[in-house]
Amino acid sequence: MTAATADNLDTGAVIEVLAGLLPDGAPLHEPDLGGNAWTYVKDCLDTGWVSSVGSYVDRFERMVESFTGAAHAVATVNGTAALHVALQLAGVRPGDEVIVPTLTFVATANAAAYQGAVPHFADSEPPTLGLDPRKLERYLETIAGPGADGPHNRGTGRRIGAVVCMHTFGHPVDLDPLVAVCQRFDLPLVEDAAESVGSTYKGRHTGTFGRLAILSFNGNKTITTGGGGAILTGDAELAAAARHLTTTAKAPHRWDSAHDQVGFNYRMPNLNAALGCAQMEQLPALLAAKRRLAEAYEHAFDGVAGVRFMVEPPFARSNYWLNAILLDPDRAADRDAVLAATNDAGIMTRPAWTPLHRLPMYRDCPRMDLGVAEDLYRRLVNIPSGPRLAPAADG
Repeated sequence: MTAATADNLDTGAVIEVLAGLLPDGAPLHEPDLGGNAWTYVKDCLDTGWVSSVGSYVDRFERMVESFTGAAHAVATVNGTAALHVALQLAGVRPGDEVIVPTLTFVATANAAAYQGAVPHFADSEPPTLGLDPRKLERYLETIAGPGADGPHNRGTGRRIGAVVCMHTFGHPVDLDPLVAVCQRFDLPLVEDAAESVGSTYKGRHTGTFGRLAILSFNGNKTITTGGGGAILTGDAELAAAARHLTTTAKAPHRWDSAHDQVGFNYRMPNLNAALGCAQMEQLPALLAAKRRLAEAYEHAFDGVAGVRFMVEPPFARSNYWLNAILLDPDRAADRDAVLAATNDAGIMTRPAWTPLHRLPMYRDCPRMDLGVAEDLYRRLVNIPSGPRLAPAADG
């Protein structure tokens, strides 16, 4: 690699940092499946309790509640299914608009579309990479008008049904001002905490600030159930409704099979929950390893011109699910060169998700000015983040 010029980032320096910390062929994120995983999963196989009824589902839900501080957790097949049901329970109706960040995984908007709602895209703020509550408040002051059933978009006439924030790469959104904005405009807040298991905002776990929230336990998350998610809420009635809806809305009976509304086959299987129980036992150690890796990255990138490591916001403690580097604004054009050089060197990197308002199915959706999200997208690069990549603990 050539040395940096006035106009180009030294991609060689980026590779040197990564190669000095990582083994050859480092993936972006892979699960660490130690502990009691084999024992618990084998127990399901030996007993035949592999589907959506079994003791591990209940046990996993209690473990999630205990760790997060949420009053109720309802385990689901994946995070997208959890978000779909959470939006329905939040009162989102067909034809509503749902405010979502444009810089997020596509499932955040898809879940609104499943409800027949229209995503309404909001901008991000640099310290968190997540939804900007202050910009959202100023925007709502211009477009939101009163209605008998809640605020409406003056421009489209549609009801605004909810706000969804997403804790990007595990970094918590600035929740206090966001909660205040939602209260001011009488909008339910749903937290897409899919990426933030183990992240806290001012000492309190993400997913416990909104009316409802969701988690994801996909294979690339901090802990995994293979495929899985959960709905979190502090409301017992909402939790009961979530459990009912995700179990095909089957009416309880000793033998009869009857259903009292349109429900979903969204409950987590016992086999997946067994793996989840083993992963929950390991979670503190996994979080500690990921923090050591993030600290090593922060130190190593400190001397690299034109790029900085993305650290947690000052009011939060991040799980550092996916680590990221952010190119300086005048080096944005070098992002693809960094991606090509690192992947050519056997180091898996990727850009942030394509902003959702650019996707063909969402191009005509309403939006505020999205300049910050667009700028962040042009400059972000995710780097390997699995806990097994962490330096050994001291001592």
